[in-house]
Amino acid sequence: MSGRRQRIRVGIVGASPNGSWAAATHLPALAHLEEFAVTAVATSKPETAREAAARFGAAHAFTSAADLAGHPGVDLVVVSVKSAGHAEAIRAALAAGKHVYSEWPLGVDAAETAELAEAAAAAGVVHAIGLQGYHSPSALFVRDLIAEGRIGRVESAAFITPGDPWGGARIPEALAWGTDPAAGAGVLTIMVGHALATFEHLVGGLAQVSAVVANLHKKVAVAETGERIANQAPGQIALTGRLGDGAVASLTVHGGSSTAGPDEFLLRIAGTEGTLTITPVRAGVYPHWTEWNIRLRSVDGVTTSLDVPARYRIVPAGVPDGPTVNVAALYREIGQAIDQGRDANPSFATALHYHRLLETIERASQTGQSQALTVE
Repeated sequence: MSGRRQRIRVGIVGASPNGSWAAATHLPALAHLEEFAVTAVATSKPETAREAAARFGAAHAFTSAADLAGHPGVDLVVVSVKSAGHAEAIRAALAAGKHVYSEWPLGVDAAETAELAEAAAAAGVVHAIGLQGYHSPSALFVRDLIAEGRIGRVESAAFITPGDPWGGARIPEALAWGTDPAAGAGVLTIMVGHALATFEHLVGGLAQVSAVVANLHKKVAVAETGERIANQAPGQIALTGRLGDGAVASLTVHGGSSTAGPDEFLLRIAGTEGTLTITPVRAGVYPHWTEWNIRLRSVDGVTTSLDVPARYRIVPAGVPDGPTVNVAALYREIGQAIDQGRDANPSFATALHYHRLLETIERASQTGQSQALTVE
């Protein structure tokens, strides 16, 4: 700790104790971070709000994001609800002058995201976006390997990763709302957004992109009932392009109907002096959630498995492995940003970059023309 006199008091919007992302990751992470204290929770129903407060030791329970944000016992508002509800909760936090951490995506589209990013900057608070790949110990280690020249100059980078359970012929009832792109969720927004953030954080920004964004299922079956419902959301996305230094890049995010979790991913980064090949340590999880198996193959054909050094894990040993580690690391980044009076990384400005990049990918697909990008 940095000599802070008082713990950062956290209020979580969307803290349902039954199956929520906040209950699965945020609250277990915060339970191990001594610089934070959960003081308030909000859910849509009084009974679940009271249950969450009792389970997680919060003194205050609300059914309104505005009431939670306005409480004097909250310093940091965490927004962990469906994408379409992010803007309302974030505006409430900013209006109350509170720091804010929002899950990805920030808004339902780039226009709403730009408005929120501008408002956060004007409010003068710390703002962070939940792109977990930015604080993955495995990703940070690979990023450093590349920066240190372990594979020489990067010449190509290829990433294949799943988008299940969105994008296939069937969808779980709990995710059926994502079949409408206006909801701001699905393979393109959530899965491609997370994949791009992890990818660019490793190898640098895209400078040029061509893409195919496809919806192969105009109707999908609800897995539990068999009901067929209209689907307007794309489920298959493939892009190729160049990085700012000229290296060739490709990303494929394939949707599917698996309810057992996503299939394995594969990331291969080839340079003048070697190649890094990356796969998951555990099956059934996304790249920004899990630890990575990392293999380095030199130009003379010698392959070495690389362990992530312990120094890359900056959170207490008790934090459960998987996405909770990366969520906890982002909380540590937010705490340091508050202490030091600086922006957090990734911030709402980072979120705006990726929302705009997603729009560019859609435009490349619709026009069939390669799109130029400004590397930030």
